[in-house]
Amino acid sequence: MLNDTAFIDGFSELLTEDYRLAKSYVRDIPTQALVYIRSFTHKLASQLATPHGLTFSSPNLYDRIEQLHSARVIDPPIVRALHRLRSDGNRGAHPEKYHLTQAQLVTIAEKSITNILRVVEKLYPVLHQHVAPGYTFEPFDSFAGRDLCYRAVMNNDAEAQYLVGMSLKAKGLMLQGQEQALAQDADASSAQSKLSAKGEYSTAAEAFAQAGYWFALASQQHQAAIFEHGVSLLHGYCGEVNLSEGELLIAQAADSGIVEAQALQGFFYLVGSDQFEVDLAQAERLLTLAANAENAEAMSNLGVLYYQAQQFENAFLWINKAAQAGYPNAQYHLALMLADGLGCSSDFAASEQWMLEAAEQGQVDAMLHCGSRILHDDNASQSQRVNAELYLHQAIKYGHNVSAMIELSVALADGILGRIDVVQAAYLLTLAKTHGNDEHLEVIEPLWQSLAMQIDNVIGLNPSDDEMIALQQAKMLLTQY
Repeated sequence: MLNDTAFIDGFSELLTEDYRLAKSYVRDIPTQALVYIRSFTHKLASQLATPHGLTFSSPNLYDRIEQLHSARVIDPPIVRALHRLRSDGNRGAHPEKYHLTQAQLVTIAEKSITNILRVVEKLYPVLHQHVAPGYTFEPFDSFAGRDLCYRAVMNNDAEAQYLVGMSLKAKGLMLQGQEQALAQDADASSAQSKLSAKGEYSTAAEAFAQAGYWFALASQQHQAAIFEHGVSLLHGYCGEVNLSEGELLIAQAADSGIVEAQALQGFFYLVGSDQFEVDLAQAERLLTLAANAENAEAMSNLGVLYYQAQQFENAFLWINKAAQAGYPNAQYHLALMLADGLGCSSDFAASEQWMLEAAEQGQVDAMLHCGSRILHDDNASQSQRVNAELYLHQAIKYGHNVSAMIELSVALADGILGRIDVVQAAYLLTLAKTHGNDEHLEVIEPLWQSLAMQIDNVIGLNPSDDEMIALQQAKMLLTQY
């Protein structure tokens, strides 16, 4: 019987290599596996269009899937499945935007491989006029990483060096997110030691330094590595930051057609940078190139460009595309545009749906919005309040969001979450005071005085020993600052 790779090859030889590579990298480099899954989905859309003489009107994958649907080449279940593959594929390009762990990325990549096989089974009659043949699925392996390392070191293979760098960069980004979250934990030092014991690279800095080494080596022969080497210099992966050389390398990669480089250089022209002054015409040109190549961040920034120019219909178009691609920042801004009816008809229900989607994917402002909205809703259920607390904690962890600190402190002091925790409320206020600006401090000061008075009043009621310990601890937090 056929194995799964031969099954894909029988469906379309043009798709085999992307499938094989995606499957081989699932366990070791899931971000790269997801990039190949996105490429597979692009090519599959073209394969479906060809027998029908369908010419796509847009290079954007979302538009192409919708055009296949409009032409009745594929039915709604296939449309949804292709959009799922497209969305998961986009996560591989920006895993840090989604706060995903390595294990979560592996799970997404494995599920995407399964979804590819299901889609091909359903589409087999569309291309071949007969049902799909039977096949057996060969298990995932974990040899790709070892093979890449061998080729990178022993064969001086630039592609392998680049992929090793990408794997290390992904690990660095995830470790960085974990370290930032741990930094706010009261037991950060012991948590860090537990984290260090889990992997070969104990800190994000170590993983980034190794990634920077491989990008620099591969950049001598590999265009995408030139871009990553530029990013490495911008962020100081190997030590010192070098903005000028980093930005020039990114421009070189953009000129050679590297989509991620076009997206980043377009952003430089949008906001200004060390080497590039604001040039909205150049920003529009580069962001459009990258957006049409399905770069979700470029779509979002192109929407921002049009929004700033008050071209709200164009802004809505591109922010909507980025949101549909699964980009959390775009989902948040789409929610705001739908609420205000900017470039679209006002739709409060859709706005709240997109706001919730952005919050679920870790967008800090969306988490604050959803958490605050629930806490201020007198009819919210206890389970909703639990979600609100989680959203606000996440907004604090990933964004050091002062407003979230204040909201959660008030909720804990007033018992809105079903319990009163003056110690945590006091801790959050001191944290907010540390990170807040003058405007925040105007809000914090009366809350500070109110909480101190609340603590003194309860102490005067002769509480139990355990309660007294907690109250004294909260009072100490407030008086020590």
